[in-house]
Amino acid sequence: MSKDCLAVLDFGSQYAHLIAKRLRRQGFYTEIHPPASPASKLAHIRGLILSGGPASVYGEMTPDFNQKL
Repeated sequence: MSKDCLAVLDFGSQYAHLIAKRLRRQGFYTEIHPPASPASKLAHIRGLILSGGPASVYGEMTPDFNQKL
């Protein structure tokens, strides 16, 4: 792959698509993935961007993601 690939992990953010679009304008290839994506599916990724949602990271229902990433 000739371009670096960045992944946006979408935790319910309304801005995930806008983040990906801005990165594409800068010449990056971007993909949007759910936070529970398997590490094998993201093996080609050079960087991760975590795009948060309205859930609190301190509450009991904290959004979870694949720890292997």
